[in-house]
Amino acid sequence: MLVATGGTVTVVKAKPVVPPTIPIVFAMGGDPVELGIVASLSRPGGNITGVSFLVNGLAGKSLEILHDLVPKAGLIGFLINPKDPNAESDTREAQAAADVFGQKLVLARASTEDEIESAFTTFLRQQVAAVFVDTEPFFTQQRVKIVALAAQSALPTVYQLREFVAAGGLISYGTSIANANREVGVYTGRILKGTKPADLPVMQSTRFELIINLKAAKALGIDVPPILLARADEVIE
Repeated sequence: MLVATGGTVTVVKAKPVVPPTIPIVFAMGGDPVELGIVASLSRPGGNITGVSFLVNGLAGKSLEILHDLVPKAGLIGFLINPKDPNAESDTREAQAAADVFGQKLVLARASTEDEIESAFTTFLRQQVAAVFVDTEPFFTQQRVKIVALAAQSALPTVYQLREFVAAGGLISYGTSIANANREVGVYTGRILKGTKPADLPVMQSTRFELIINLKAAKALGIDVPPILLARADEVIE
C-alpha cells in the first residue's frame, strides 16, 4: 500500500499512476471531492481514502486573527505557491475573507527559495502591514526561512500550522498535523488487516489549535489581546 502524507500535490500525482490493486491512504489539506480524489467523503470508492485535515478553508479565521492582532492593517500580504493544486481556490477564499474586513490583498507567488525572498521584498515595497502564509508542503519545508524573513521584515505573520510557530513564528490557527497523521496510521492498520479503502469514509479533522509565540510578539512590539491568549491552546514564551 501507499501512504501519501506529503500534502495535496502528492495525492493528486499519486492517484493516476498507482495501480487500483494498491490501497492509498492520504493526509491532505485540500478538498478531496473537489479535486476528484474521492467520489464522496462518506463513500470514497476505489482504492483510496484518508484524512482531510482542513487547513485549506481557514483563510477567514486566519485573517480574523490578523485583524485582532493588527486592527488597523488594511494591506495584507498573501504568500502562495502557484504550483499547489489548491492555489486558485485558496486565493479566492483569502480574497473573500479580506473583503469582509475591508482589507486588500497583495499576492506574492513563490515556488522556490529565491521567490520566497522576492515575495517578502515585494511585501516591503508595497508596504503591507501583515502577512498571511498559505499552507502547502513546500512552505512547510521552508518554514525556518519564511519565519526568519517575516522577523527580519518586522511583519506580523499568521500561519495555519503549529510547526511555523515552533520555528519562531508569531501565531497559527489550524489542524493538528500530528493528530491527522495518527489517524492515517489507524486507517493504514485497518487496511493491512483486510478492510477495503472504499469502506472507510474520509475522516475530517476535528481538532484545531491556536498557538501563540509571545517572544515573537514582543519582538514585533505587539500586545496580544487577552481574548486571543485566553483562547490559545498553547502559548510559547
